[in-house]
Amino acid sequence: MRERLQKIIAASGLMARRKAEEAIEAGRVTVNGLPAHIGDSADPETDTILVDGKTLPSVTRMLTIMLHKPRGVVTTLHDEKGRRDVSELISEIPERLVPVGRLDMDSEGLLLMTNDGALANRLMHPSHEVEKVYRTWVRGDAAAGIQRLRQPMELDGYRLHPAKVKLLEPTPEGAVLEISIHEGRNRQVRRMCEQAELTVTRLCRVREGGLVLGDLRPGQWRELTKEELRKLGVET
Repeated sequence: MRERLQKIIAASGLMARRKAEEAIEAGRVTVNGLPAHIGDSADPETDTILVDGKTLPSVTRMLTIMLHKPRGVVTTLHDEKGRRDVSELISEIPERLVPVGRLDMDSEGLLLMTNDGALANRLMHPSHEVEKVYRTWVRGDAAAGIQRLRQPMELDGYRLHPAKVKLLEPTPEGAVLEISIHEGRNRQVRRMCEQAELTVTRLCRVREGGLVLGDLRPGQWRELTKEELRKLGVET
């Protein structure tokens, strides 16, 4: 089946779609020996597609998993500082999976990983805003903080969608909150809480769109079901 060239390259896992477009524009991509151009289509089953003179990686199967990233693990496949990374948690999987989005080292919870380059590119695009739900342990005046969190906020000059905030239970130091946001800006929930004069002591992403972490324990992973893949727009 013929598809846009940049989509084919992204689906191979070699690079994201935007990087594939840049490679095409730079003359690094050929189809059947001829230079490719933006807008070209090809059939990966019958056409010879080369990037920098090399064939595209062979993807034996498309695999998307849900990982419960623990605290203290960085969301990368290799860390220059030698810290524990998510690749160590899925070392038994032969496919090379990349994280979809990020969770900072001190946060935990639902993290998608995939070798479906087209899916990863679509989910990480700024236009893809789904509701993300975090169980959030905070110190401080929870009542006042909740009121502030529900008000309009800005981060780095960007106006955020109003957050949904629910008090789950009070604690001696503050409270456990459920905070729902639509963006995925850097350390967004922590920085929002700082503006509300709350200190986050623990943060766990428990839902993203229609996907729920459930009883998956820290460090564990599972493949997404066909129904979950359909929720992400993947044909099964």
